Amino acid sequence: MATPLSADRLLRALRDEGLDVVQLPGWETRNRNSRGPWGPVHGVMIHHTVTRGTATTVRIVRDGYSGLPGPLCHGMIAKSGQVHLIGHGRTNHAGLGDPDVLRAVIAETALPVDDEATVDGNRHMYGFECENAGDGTDPWPDAQLLAIERASAALCRAHGWGARSVLGHLEWQPGKPDPRGFTMPSMRDRIAARLGHPLPTTPLPTPSRPVVSLSKLIAAARSNPRMVGTPVTYAGVITVEAALVDEGLLAKRYQDGHYGTTTIDAMSEWQEECGFRGRNPGQPADGIPGRITLTRLGAKHGFDVAA
Repeated sequence: MATPLSADRLLRALRDEGLDVVQLPGWETRNRNSRGPWGPVHGVMIHHTVTRGTATTVRIVRDGYSGLPGPLCHGMIAKSGQVHLIGHGRTNHAGLGDPDVLRAVIAETALPVDDEATVDGNRHMYGFECENAGDGTDPWPDAQLLAIERASAALCRAHGWGARSVLGHLEWQPGKPDPRGFTMPSMRDRIAARLGHPLPTTPLPTPSRPVVSLSKLIAAARSNPRMVGTPVTYAGVITVEAALVDEGLLAKRYQDGHYGTTTIDAMSEWQEECGFRGRNPGQPADGIPGRITLTRLGAKHGFDVAA
């Protein structure tokens, strides 16, 4: 538990770690504090942006987009290794996550599998978005990986944390894939070495596959929540939405845990790709998940289906 660094201390910590820092005008007061408190802080979260081009990425993480207002992080780490400071305070980067993961970050123990989305991560985490297409093939230049290592270590050093206070979005919220293209255990090893406190060499247990309850997913689909910011009815929705994003059927900005009309449309397209149609001739599939189509989606994208 720690009080967030002031803007001046945050800037100094990054520069003291040897980083090339770009200060976006107004970053010191750009935040979402009107939506809730920031702090106490417990860790550092790493993301990828699903964008291409530094200028475009800076604009998106500063301003946000429909349904997710900016700022979307505290700093954006470009492929060049530059760290662009975007905001200071509460930012829209972490969303809801797993309380067991939060407890492990605070205790600096091995992370459990994330299977809930009930705790406000925007309040408790620093966030770095990293410029990358997020498709698993877009390269991570050495300069960028070094900057991620240094930025994470800078905040850990400032707060007296160890490397296990750093986690990826995929370790926090069910269904999130980022960062994709390097592993967080390998990055924590680099951060630990930089801090001079190497992690134990025993391997961490392999995470089990997420399990999506068909009945809970159907209930979420039929409740059809329309507004971002309303409670997530079932965390498994995020897992399914992530798969639909990877299929190219759902825009990433709608991967929010709400099984609204856009997710229904995306699932309808998947059902039709699987050969299913509506009840009447010419009618599209209804977008309410069924066992066959959901099982096929899970087999392709790494989750299992339960009743």
